Amino acid sequence: MAFMNSKKICTFCENRDTNINYKEYKILRKFITEQGKIIPGFVTGVCSKHQRKLGKEIKRARNVAFLPYTYDIRHH
Repeated sequence: MAFMNSKKICTFCENRDTNINYKEYKILRKFITEQGKIIPGFVTGVCSKHQRKLGKEIKRARNVAFLPYTYDIRHH
């Protein structure tokens, strides 16, 4: 019985022309939960270098109101 390698490949290392920028909030939205939490790298498959960059840019996008800090389900 052969085991397959289920290691996830970092999407930013694989695709070099994808840039992590706070202005591209549609890309950053994929890496936060509905409650507004940042999804960890072992779940998304992002390497630690790009996970640190993602965290920094998500926090920057929240600061300029491109992304919400929290999401309240009672209002929807």
